[in-house]
Order: sequence, then structure tokens, then C-alpha cells
Amino acid sequence: MTRHGRAPASRWLALATAAAAVGAGLVAAPAATAADAGPAPDPWVSFADGYYQFTVPQATAKSIAGSTLTGLELQGNIGPSGTWSNLALDGSGSNYAARLGPLSPGLYYYQYTATMPDRSKVSFKEPTSPVAVTSEPTWNTLFVPGDSVAWMADVQAGGGSLETMTYPSAVTGQDRSALVWTPPGYDEDRAEPYPVMYLLADDGQSAAEWSELGRAGQVLDNLAAAGELEPMVVVMGDVDVADPHAELVDNLAVAARADYHVAQDGSGQAVAGIGEGAATALGTLVSDPGAFEAVGSFSGHFDGSINQPTAAAVNAGTDLLRVYVGNVLDPAYNPTYQLLQKLRAAGVDHEFDGVNPESGATWDSWREDLRDFASRAFRGSDGAATPGHRTLDAPYTAPAAGSITTPHVDADGIVTFETGTQWATAKDVTVWANWAPNGAWFRVPMTKVGDRWRLSAGPLDGYYYYRYVVDGVDQKDPADTTTPLTGVSPLFVPGETDQMLADVPEGEGGTISTLSYQSSVANEERKALVWTPPGYDATRDEPYPVLYLNHGSGQSYGDWVETGRAKQILDNHYRNGDIVPMVVVMGNGNVSDFQAELFDNLMPAARDAYRISSDPSQQAIAGLSMGAMNTLNTWLTRPGEFAYVGAFSGFLFSYPTTDAAAINAGTKLARIYTGDVSDFTYSFTMSLVDTLEQRGIEHEFAGVTVGPHGFDTWAQNLVDFLPRIFKPDTAQGIPVEATVPQPENGVLALSVADYGRAVTLSKAQNLGDRLRSTGALPQVTVSDSRSNAQAGASGWAVTGQAYTFTSGSVSVGADHLGWSPRLSTARAGLQAGAAVATSMGSGPGLDTPATLASATAQGRFGSADVDAGLVLELPVDTTPGTYAGTLTLSLFPVD
Repeated sequence: MTRHGRAPASRWLALATAAAAVGAGLVAAPAATAADAGPAPDPWVSFADGYYQFTVPQATAKSIAGSTLTGLELQGNIGPSGTWSNLALDGSGSNYAARLGPLSPGLYYYQYTATMPDRSKVSFKEPTSPVAVTSEPTWNTLFVPGDSVAWMADVQAGGGSLETMTYPSAVTGQDRSALVWTPPGYDEDRAEPYPVMYLLADDGQSAAEWSELGRAGQVLDNLAAAGELEPMVVVMGDVDVADPHAELVDNLAVAARADYHVAQDGSGQAVAGIGEGAATALGTLVSDPGAFEAVGSFSGHFDGSINQPTAAAVNAGTDLLRVYVGNVLDPAYNPTYQLLQKLRAAGVDHEFDGVNPESGATWDSWREDLRDFASRAFRGSDGAATPGHRTLDAPYTAPAAGSITTPHVDADGIVTFETGTQWATAKDVTVWANWAPNGAWFRVPMTKVGDRWRLSAGPLDGYYYYRYVVDGVDQKDPADTTTPLTGVSPLFVPGETDQMLADVPEGEGGTISTLSYQSSVANEERKALVWTPPGYDATRDEPYPVLYLNHGSGQSYGDWVETGRAKQILDNHYRNGDIVPMVVVMGNGNVSDFQAELFDNLMPAARDAYRISSDPSQQAIAGLSMGAMNTLNTWLTRPGEFAYVGAFSGFLFSYPTTDAAAINAGTKLARIYTGDVSDFTYSFTMSLVDTLEQRGIEHEFAGVTVGPHGFDTWAQNLVDFLPRIFKPDTAQGIPVEATVPQPENGVLALSVADYGRAVTLSKAQNLGDRLRSTGALPQVTVSDSRSNAQAGASGWAVTGQAYTFTSGSVSVGADHLGWSPRLSTARAGLQAGAAVATSMGSGPGLDTPATLASATAQGRFGSADVDAGLVLELPVDTTPGTYAGTLTLSLFPVD
């Protein structure tokens, strides 16, 4: 039996270290700090450990709201795919407080909103912070830097200038204002006038939003610095008046020509806009062909018609007409389809940038549109759509009112929720789900449509669980009849993430059954859920190993299946060959004496009903939160009862008297897990790890799982724990302390060459779209001295699987590690496994087991040497740090 204790100088296990450095000079943008927080500093916001902390004095909130409030929330574009969402700020002493993160790089806008006793809302910002968004005075902004948004960050030096231009408007009879960006080195005396671009705001926006939320100044500065922008003047205006065309052509453009050295005619003019601003640009294209040589429509529409003579005039006078739109959540999606049809039918030359699949009518889309359009205006365009954008082949039809019983998921991951009519008189309804950046809970407001409430959001990807909140009261989805044991409902959206939580194909998964038994502790009949593997045989000679899996406080025996996706995790692991056939018993831990219930009632009943082992070496116990606490107490006070132990977000309030020698002798694996600093048990779990080490109790610390005290964290823990239990002793972790000695005759064994403390990958190279570190797996030797009688017709296979790479509270998935296996021994019947690309190389990575090498019955004899090239590929905006993970090799006999 191999044992591994925690490394004394760190919280990383000696077993679990394969490091790749990602530090300053490798990642262009440093980790976000409070000083980077954006254009409008908010004293209520601080930054630490990858999270933004929002702290609002209760007295200030009450003073602003005007009376006692029933709750305070942070509202902003902080939800999935930038969805406007609510995060509750909990009362903490004299403050309201909440933690948000880890946030992806980008621009966020938010406000604080108090809910009053009558369910009315009062929104506000921190009173001393400057106005961040002119048209939304209660909003503040937060810019999170990173390489992926370097194109919209402040340039270090040499940017253009942004100033306000005031001009008289004959349409309104009043003075109006616009923002004007002039390029670096702007020279009002140069011989040639500058080309000029007019950017028009949408209905309800102000011209200032192009700067405040569109970050137009930064976008243009970065294009200019990269040499991707024709030197031009950009005028940002609002033409949402009675006659938008006249405001643009006769007032705004005339004023710009008077105040700046810009072109006087169409050959040096461009116009683009959002929504109604785009409609004005398109209307001017048709009414005044040639007035602007470049025209852009961002989420726009065109309600007129185009005849053949007009089309010919437009083509003759326009060098660039480019159309942009977001996904089906963009209200301009169908109008853009109609616009494209009109342009094609009339023969108007145009370019379509494709559907932006990531967002709808948001500044996340429009900033990208500006970046693309500005780089093409006055320079020529190749006509190509942005990579990853989709075609627009048909209008979108949303699910009809009353047609949705459970959430509707379309092919692109857009999810639509709709309630029944039972809450027709409610004042506010939200969908509360685990879709915060780290798996915490956000409330997303629904909109009342008739007597129903509706929400469409996305694109989403992966597993979520949700419930409705109706006028502040939690309500399970009444249409959910499949999960009766829990207070939430499941939602799985197929995509690139959470594949281990997806349903396996029909007929390829295990079976969930219900075990009923009499409890002498609770003096009642109780139930447990039991997973049996595919092909479970109740009459087989050898009993199955068994895992007793425990739920947390406030949960039931159904939570691991209905919320934690335990069945899907087990099914996928079994289908992938990651786990041995086992039985998993999920009992009811809500009892006064957990150990009496477990040993005297549940375990005997399970053994009577299922073909499971009573041998401690074939028994495992694990649990989450309260279930982890019960697991730990059982492990420490009943040494030798369970060979495998897993504690997810668990700790002990007090430590029992322990016999470390007996515990170590009876334990093959004890693995401790914790969420990050947003998990309220984090510090207690870290203290637990310290105490176990001090007492000489052997264990593994799995590192920090990025996530809160919730099933996002615990599902990952279960995914990691299951492949480690009940495995033959041929599995070894990397790094190891010493080389395994040469096996004796008649043994199938695996050894790994010495490599010191860890396999350290090379310094990361920045390849533009990713950071790449490379290295090599140490030589692995498989020795097979089994006789034909022992081996029969079997050969062998070595598989490898990686686990999460973490640096402090930040982690990246094992799908970012790939390999290229290589055989050093050449003989018939030996074969190296296929290369596995990382997820950034469009592969699965080593998140799931992959074959390193295999041998047939003819090729298995003797020793075989194999190694592999390793590659770790991370996003360029990965938080700097040294990332440590685990690569586990396992050797199996195979038929």
C-alpha cells in the first residue's frame, strides 16, 4: 500500500505536484487589483484572493433608501453571458456584504438596489464616487483587466484625445453636445483633412455611453497603436430627436466640420450606430447615397424599401456597408435578417459580420462591432466575418406563451424559463440558480408577459440547478416532477463543459434504486438511494466494493442524485473505464446518532439487499459538509472500518482521541477537499489538514477547488475521488518518492523513473492566443512476468488522467494538459496511445483517462518502456502563479 503525507512546507501533497510557472512576463496583464477597478472608483469595493468584495454600511443604505429595507442586492451585468442579475448582500455586523468572482476580464456595470417592505425598489450608487454612466446615474463600473480585453484597456502612452463638442441644434432649438476623439498626433493644419466617423447612440442612450460603456476611446487608441486604424476623427453623437436625419446631416456633421479639420464630403465620411442610431445610418444610406462612404449597422433595422436605381446609387457611392447583430436575444435579430434579405433582393453590395453567438444587444457585442468596423473604414475590407460568428439563415421564433413546462433549451444554448399563471399577481419573480462565476447563486429577474413570467438567457453551457423566488419567497418549479426529494430543479445545457455531469446514452448507465429499511435510531422506516453499475450481478461470487456517500445539513438522501448528479458522474466514469464496478449507497444522515444509524441499520440493510462486501478493504465512506464531518468522525473513531475516506468541505469542531497508527494501518486513502475562500468552511478545512499532519495521520490534501460551499464544488470533488478508490495497487501518482523496485516473478507491475520532487514544465511561451508550457513524462516501465495460466488471454493497458491545476484559490481544468505518448520498446503487440490535444487545441485534454500504452496477449511479455511529451496550454489572461496538479497513471489487465 502506498501512502502519501502532506508536504511540510506547503499545502500541496508531495503526490500531487506537476508544476508549470505562469508569472510576470508570461502573462501580459497582471492579476486585477483594486487599483485596476475602473473609471469610477467605488470605495465600497475591495479586491483580494481573486474576488471583489462589496461592503455597504447598513446605516448609509437605510439613509439613501429612506426607510428600513428588507434586503439589499448588487445588480449588474454579472450573470451568465453578461445577463443582468442580482446578488444578495448579506447583513454582516453593521454592513451588507457580498463577494463576487473570480470575474472574467471585461467591463462590468452595477448598482445597489434595496427592496422595501412593499416590494418596491430603490437603486443607488456609492454617493462619493463620480458619475460613471450619464444615462444611468445609479450605475457604477468596474473594469477587470486581462489579455483577452487588452484591446479595450487604457494605452500606456500616446493615445488620442477625447473632448466634448457643443453645437446648436436647429431640430431641438437648443445647444447639444457630442464627444469627439482625435487621433494621436492630430494636426489641424495638415494639408489633407482627416476622415471622420460618426457614431450614433441608440434610443435611451446618451452620446457619452460610447465612452462610458463602449470604451470607444480605448478601442480607438489601441487600434491606432497597433497600426490598424486609418487616422481619423470620431464624433459620438445622439440623434434621438424628432428628425434624426436632419440632426445628423445638418447639425452634428456641420458642427464637426466647423470645429475640426475633417472631410467635407462623402468620400471621407463614415457613419455607424446602435439600434435607432443604426436605423438613422441606414436611412441616410438610402436617402442620401454617397453621403457616407462607409456605413455600419450594429443591432439595427431598416423599415423602408430599396428600388433598383437607389441600389445602384448606393453601390456607386459606398465603399463599405457592414451589418452586425448579436444572438437571438438581440431584439434586432429578426430585423437584421429582414435587412439582409432586402439588401440581397435589391442588389446592394454589403458585408455581414455574422451572428455573434456570445451575446445579444449588449455593449459586449457593440464594442467588438466598433473595433471591427473602425479597422475597416477608409482602409478597405476583405469582407470576411469574425471567426466563430454564425450565419443568419432564418428568423428566430421564440417558444410560444404557455408552451414551456420545463426550461426550453435551443440548439445554441439559449434557455427560456416560463412560469404558469399561478403567480400572475406577484410583484417580482426571479430565477435563482448557481450561475455566478464560481457557482454561487444569482437571481435573474423575469419579465411579466400576460399572466406568466418569462426569462431568456444565454448562451449557457453545463449543469445548473434553480428555483423561482416569488415576492421574496423561494418556490420550486411546479412543473418539475422528476426531483421530488430536493428544493431545486436540475437544468443541463449540453456544451463544452461539465461533460462528466451529462447523461450517458440510453442503456449505458447504472441503475438507481430505493432501499427501504427499519431504523432503530429514528424508530421509523427510512430510505436510501443506491447506484448499481451496468451489468450488476446479484449472484456473482465476489461481492462488489461499496461506497457510502453522505449528504449535508438541510439536505436529504436524494440530494446527491437529484442535485449533485452522482448518477451521471458514476455513469460517465464507468463508461470511460475510470472506476471499478462498485455499489454506492446514499443514506439519510438526518439522525441523532450517525454512527449507530450507519453501522447498526443502513450497512446491514444494504448488505441484505445488495451483493456488497463487508471487508473494510472494500468499503469507502465520503460526504459533503455535515456528511464530511460525520465521515471524518467515523474514520478517526472507528479505524479500519473503511479503507477509503473522502471529506468534501468538512471539518471537526472538536477532535476525538485518536490512534494514528491504527488509522494509518486501516486506511488506503484519505483525501481532503475544500472550496476556495468563498466556501465558509475553507479556513476550518485548512486547520483540519494541519491537525491531521500534526497528529501523524496520513492523508492527501486535494488542493483548493474553485467554488463555494455548494454542489459545483462537491460534484468536482466526487469526480476526482471516485477513480481513486478500490483500484489495484498498480496505480501510482506522480510525483513519487522513489522508483518502484523490479517486480518479482509472476507479477504485472508498473514503475516510474525518478524525477525528483515533481515534473516541472518549461517556462510558458506566449503564442498570442494561449500560453504553452512543455515537458516530458518520466520513463514508465511495465513489467509482465505472469504465466499464461495467470494471464490467460489478457494483455495490459496503462492509462493516465490529470486533475485540476491550482495556484492559491485559482484553478484551471485538467483539460488544459495534453500528451503525445512514445514507445521506447519496439516489439509486435505493443502500441503507444494516441496523442491527446488540450482543450485549447480542440481536444479533450487529460480531464478523462487516456491510453499511454497497451499490449496484446502476444506483446505483453517482459518489460516495456514508454514516456510522453507533455503540453500545458492556458488562456493568455490566466492569473499569474505556479499551478500544481496531479497526473495519475494506472495499469490494468485487459482482455
